[in-house]
Amino acid sequence: MRHVKWIFVVLLISSLTSFVSKDKPTGGLNVGDIAPDVEIRTMSGEQLVQALPSTEGKYVLLSFWASYDAQSRMQNASLSNALRMASRQNVEMVSVSFDEYRSVFEETVRKDQIVTPACFVETEGEDSELYRRFRLNRGFANYLLDDNGVIIAKNISAAELSSYLD
Repeated sequence: MRHVKWIFVVLLISSLTSFVSKDKPTGGLNVGDIAPDVEIRTMSGEQLVQALPSTEGKYVLLSFWASYDAQSRMQNASLSNALRMASRQNVEMVSVSFDEYRSVFEETVRKDQIVTPACFVETEGEDSELYRRFRLNRGFANYLLDDNGVIIAKNISAAELSSYLD
């Protein structure tokens, strides 16, 4: 009988520790969260611009990247190309670079042929309020938002994006 109690205690403790560890977020915002506002300073640094378009019935693809991060840069370029090739335009892309120098950002956009009306640079880089608001401390990400600003997909690939375009 004494061994049965100990076995029960061990099972209870192990189930509680595994339950607690599953609920920890892996960094950044998660699917189901409401995306924070995206405000970017203009070139003069004086005025804040609301970067998220107000769209009814459309998705917004919010892509965070930097020229020095090869994976995020490639992901941003492939998503931009997928949207450019799509026949249906029910997704608006907002691309935000965390490059500290505008000249580096502009050259990267030119080389990668990023064509989006909403392509911004946050020159404060990883020290910016936007970087902290989206909790990007573990790298860059992209988020697909519905028309209410709710995150419906995270780190979506160009192939996965095509299912939302149809």
